[in-house]
Amino acid sequence: MSSDTDTPTRKPLKLSSPGKLELKKTVDGGQVRQSFPHGRSKTVAVEVKKKRTYTTGATGKLAEAVPEVETKVHTPAPPPPVVEVEEPRSTHHTLTDQERQNRLKVLEQAKKDEDVRKISAAEEARLATERSEREKAELDRRRREEEERKAAEEAAKKARETPEAAPKAQPEAPKAAEAGTTAAVPHTGRMHLSKATTVEAEEEENRRRATTGHRPPAPKPATTRGRGDQRRGGGKMSVTQALDSESSERQRSVAAFRRRTEKEKRAMMGSAQSQAKVLREVTLPEAITVQELASRMAERGADVIKALMKMGVMATINQTIDADTAELIIGEFGHTVRRVSAADVEVGLEGDSDADETLLSRPPVVTIMGHVDHGKTSLLDALRQTDVAAHEAGGITQHIGAYQVTLPTGKKITFIDTPGHAAFTEMRARGANVTDIVVLVVAADDGIMPQTIEAIHHAKAAKVPIIVAINKMDKPGADSQRVRRELLNHELVTEDLGGDILAVEVSAKAKTNLDKLEETLLLQAEILDLKANPERQAAGAVVEAKVERGRGTVATLLVQKGTLKVGDIFVAGAEWGRVRALLDDRGRNIESAGPATPVEVLGLQGTPLAGDVFVVVDSEARAREITEFRLHRQREKLAAAAGRSTLEQMFSKIQAGEAKEVPVVIKADVQGSVEAISGSLRQLGNEEVKVRILHAAVGGINESDITLARASGGMIIGFNVRANPQAREMARRDHVDIRYYSIIYNVVDDIKAAMSGMLAPTLREKFLGNAEIREIFNITKTGKVAGCMVTEGMVKRGGKVRLLRDNVVIHEGTLKTLRRFKDEVREVKEGFECGMAFENYDNIEKGDVIECFEMEEVARELA
Repeated sequence: MSSDTDTPTRKPLKLSSPGKLELKKTVDGGQVRQSFPHGRSKTVAVEVKKKRTYTTGATGKLAEAVPEVETKVHTPAPPPPVVEVEEPRSTHHTLTDQERQNRLKVLEQAKKDEDVRKISAAEEARLATERSEREKAELDRRRREEEERKAAEEAAKKARETPEAAPKAQPEAPKAAEAGTTAAVPHTGRMHLSKATTVEAEEEENRRRATTGHRPPAPKPATTRGRGDQRRGGGKMSVTQALDSESSERQRSVAAFRRRTEKEKRAMMGSAQSQAKVLREVTLPEAITVQELASRMAERGADVIKALMKMGVMATINQTIDADTAELIIGEFGHTVRRVSAADVEVGLEGDSDADETLLSRPPVVTIMGHVDHGKTSLLDALRQTDVAAHEAGGITQHIGAYQVTLPTGKKITFIDTPGHAAFTEMRARGANVTDIVVLVVAADDGIMPQTIEAIHHAKAAKVPIIVAINKMDKPGADSQRVRRELLNHELVTEDLGGDILAVEVSAKAKTNLDKLEETLLLQAEILDLKANPERQAAGAVVEAKVERGRGTVATLLVQKGTLKVGDIFVAGAEWGRVRALLDDRGRNIESAGPATPVEVLGLQGTPLAGDVFVVVDSEARAREITEFRLHRQREKLAAAAGRSTLEQMFSKIQAGEAKEVPVVIKADVQGSVEAISGSLRQLGNEEVKVRILHAAVGGINESDITLARASGGMIIGFNVRANPQAREMARRDHVDIRYYSIIYNVVDDIKAAMSGMLAPTLREKFLGNAEIREIFNITKTGKVAGCMVTEGMVKRGGKVRLLRDNVVIHEGTLKTLRRFKDEVREVKEGFECGMAFENYDNIEKGDVIECFEMEEVARELA
């Protein structure tokens, strides 16, 4: 450790000169009293910094500008004195040429800015003077107009008043005019002073900017303020100012006074003449809502409802009324009516009739009809050199098919093949309606059969010629003369018997006389002189429609007139579509199809019904409008059909268990099969049990079908279709019965059996035996008991009994007790004694006969 002598001596800190330690003021200071809300104030110290500014002097050199002490508002301030500042001379540095040029440029620019400032200041002063003069002239013009208007109003008021009131109103007119002038002058005066103050402020700002070298800003457009601008522009208002402004008299502005006078003038003119009512022509559809009717008449909805109530019709604003009631309402309001129908959308859909010079020959359309298994499809296959029958389930045709055959001569024949089963009656009728010639196929070994007779009736109803093809002539038992004789019973006389019916003996299997049949068809077509216009928009009929996976809805169309092309927009029944592809009967893509050509079409939005008429339209909007109308009409028909049935009786029967239904969902591969199955099932049943078709459509069975059947407790019929895996799983889980069929006979038989099981069984009485009353006993708590001997059959406890006296039934009921000795027994056979007592009946006598019987149920079947 070091000693004290080693430590250096430290001197204490102190000021170099005596006095206070302080900072010198570099700025000027002062105090300002600052006011706060609620009457509070505070003294605040402020600092004022001085800023040195420079300007260009008369000699073109920069000099310090002395701040002016006082400036006037209306006259520009005199130029400040210029203090020349000489550049310090340096003995060591001389300016270069570049520095000298730069300084000269700065001096020249400063001089130009000074000249611009002087010119702008003079221009501002001139503009301010012009504005003041214009405002003064405008104020004088407004004052004169106000005085003239006041005088005119007073004169009109005097003219309306009575002579007694005129002297009193006369001295008030000058006062009103004076008051109006007084109300206008302060307002415009305030606006003038405000504008003058604005002009002075702008001049001051321009002078300030000129000293700093800035150009004056563009003049802002003056804004006019309404009442209370002085209060709003003055910042915060004190309590004293607020009390003074409330106590002061409130003055009405010129605009408010003008609005009041205009309102009085309109009221006076409205009372003098009423506004003329506008009468309109109201377009009235078949049904319209009250709100829509009021809108078309431009009337208030409440007025329309009042008019309806006067007529005794209680309707709300959204309720639909019929056209007759709406027409009365329109006449009540004075408007005219133009009745239109929703069916007007179909007007002109078919187009105009074709001129004779536009018609060209077309191939005939031939429909083949006949009984089941008489060789219709085989005959067509022989003509087409194809084998369609091999692909048909059960050997019968399930669909309508359309094919075209080209002969060696180049001519064409279009064939429509219809099924022969009785269930397809409607399909055959539809085929006969679109055909030109009917070929009636009759088997030479079978002769005329029931479906053959139906085909004859359809052909006669369609008023088309009939050609009889006697098929199966290769069979040993063939007898063509028998067929001709049987045709006479149906008023069909062949040519060899003196009639006009052509008959051709053919064999589809041996392919004999097929050329003769074709020649006969062409001959008949020449007699008919079949023609069509191929240059117009296409129209025809839907032969068949179905849904295919990956292709959507596929419809088989028969073009009857015009030419159908790819890209055409067409309407088929209640569906529409755009032709995406055309395929002929061989499955080949084609670009167009002329008259009498069968073709498959892709591009429909939905599945139309077989037999619907299709027409090509101009636009998609027209197609949508037509389909919406047709769908609406279909719904109305269904609702009307449901309304015609006695719903209350049907519901009461169902609740009482008297009426039963078999709900079914039908899914098939083609629309024709759907219609055939639906028609067959609707014919089944009677007043007690009926078939209720929940849904019938084309396509496979999906989850929605399972849900519908489960909710209604029904079954699903799949005709040539199957359920997808999800639907099968749902059906297994929900215990929904799905039945698949490919033959229509089985569908009808199964449904018939199911409906027969739902019929109430017939109750039949079964005789058991007789017992004779030998003695009557009175037993306490039991009443009269008959001592009987069973003379025939046996007597059962629980069976029904009748009491016969002199072979006349006097009572029918049940047994209360059946005893043998003192024991209750179930039955007593013939030759034994027993005791019997009736339920709630004791009028029995010796010698009466008790007949015992029971009711048994017998199952019923549909006829």
